[in-house]
Amino acid sequence: MKKILKLIIFIIFTFTFSTSVFAIEEISLASEKMPIVEGASLSLNECIDIALKRSPNIKNMRNNWKMAKHNVSIAKAEYFPTLSAGAGYSQYWSRARGVTANNRVLPDVDVRLVERIWNFGKTNAAIRMEKFYKIAAEHDFNQEIINTIYNIKVKYYSVLAAQAAVEIEQANVQINERNYQRTKAYFEEGIRSKIDLVNAEVYLSDSKIAFIKAKNEYKNAMIALSNAMYIANAPNFSIKRTDTFNFEHNYLPVSLVKIADYQDISKLPPDVYNATLTKKEEKTEVLKDYVFKNKFPLSFEDSVKYAYENRYDLKSLEATKEAMKQSLLYTKREYYPEISGSVGYGYMRGRNYNDNSFDIAVDISSSINPIQTKHKIDNAKIQVNMVQNDIDELKQNMYFDIQKTYVDMIALEEQIPLNATKVRQTLENLELADGRYEVGLGDFIEVQDAKVNYNNAQRTYVKNIFQYNVSRAAMEKEIASEEIKIKLEEDNVNRKNKKGK
Repeated sequence: MKKILKLIIFIIFTFTFSTSVFAIEEISLASEKMPIVEGASLSLNECIDIALKRSPNIKNMRNNWKMAKHNVSIAKAEYFPTLSAGAGYSQYWSRARGVTANNRVLPDVDVRLVERIWNFGKTNAAIRMEKFYKIAAEHDFNQEIINTIYNIKVKYYSVLAAQAAVEIEQANVQINERNYQRTKAYFEEGIRSKIDLVNAEVYLSDSKIAFIKAKNEYKNAMIALSNAMYIANAPNFSIKRTDTFNFEHNYLPVSLVKIADYQDISKLPPDVYNATLTKKEEKTEVLKDYVFKNKFPLSFEDSVKYAYENRYDLKSLEATKEAMKQSLLYTKREYYPEISGSVGYGYMRGRNYNDNSFDIAVDISSSINPIQTKHKIDNAKIQVNMVQNDIDELKQNMYFDIQKTYVDMIALEEQIPLNATKVRQTLENLELADGRYEVGLGDFIEVQDAKVNYNNAQRTYVKNIFQYNVSRAAMEKEIASEEIKIKLEEDNVNRKNKKGK
């Protein structure tokens, strides 16, 4: 009875302790501090670091890797002996010559140590199989890091593009406001027709709508970035420019002489009769500081070669293939018997005697179904072939994905300078059209067409910068670039330091 009571107390204590540990873990997660402070300006690397620390997918992949390490230890444990022990009571009756003897209760204890001596390499094959699975799990973990980095880059560049769009549309509102005020003044003087004034109002309304949409897209881009960093209820923060997305944040390529410092554009500014575009050097801020830095250093052929050597998903499949080979080897060795040794001790006590026993034994045993094992071997061979097919397919997809991404990236590198030239040309055309309209030589439609062309050129320019950055991030993901490998090494160092503490 006392033993049973102790067992119950032990179970209650164990359950209580495990529940307490779980509660502590939950509290620590719930009380985790916000990684972003109000008004912070984050770089791309800072956003990536936050995502890597908070991503549940990365945490799951790390746990899978840890479990794979334990599986290796479990397989190695087959080298160690197995200890079994038992104790109980035996109750029986004896009957001889029609007389039933009194029942007897006999306590007995049995302890046995069994050691596998040789199983013809099955244990070695199992250990190697788990080691390759551990390698595959590590590569899967690294690949998830690469996927997370790529996702953050896309969301980060989306915010930069959306921010540029907001500033372009804001400048467009000011241009259209100036044009409306000027046309209104001309109409009141009888210089321009009513249709010019109505068209100016329409274009001003359209520009304000476009500005509102751009601000909304910027907010959604920031939400998407926060979501990619796994941050809910994030405080207000901004992001910094990158080497390949380095516009200055002053998208006012057209300034106004009379209302340049006028903030409230809902009211009529004074003296708009002679409002014109300002000097040329003040109109090209959108292009002023944008330059290509650190162009992609590898050729297409080198990129493919680099990817075949460094892609973690490919390495994972190759490790899985080696694990399948060891599994096949293990299955083939099921035909062989197992040799084991054992040492045992037994004790039994009766009413009139005590029995102590000690034995040492060496056993050879085999339990096999030849037909079943033959089909298991066939299945194991098929699994090896299937993994090889997956490797071949991945390599082929890698080649064509890299080819397409590389072609798109290089084409954008060539297009962007041409788009920059087009922005300057359309700005010059807008200058000329505005000047002609100012002196009465051009019409309103000519000015609006020039303005639309100029704004579309700016939008296309920023869009192509965004597409280039995304294509470059995709190339870095495709080949597991050195930049990403450095990030992986930093993560490994941080984990080791944390474990050391």
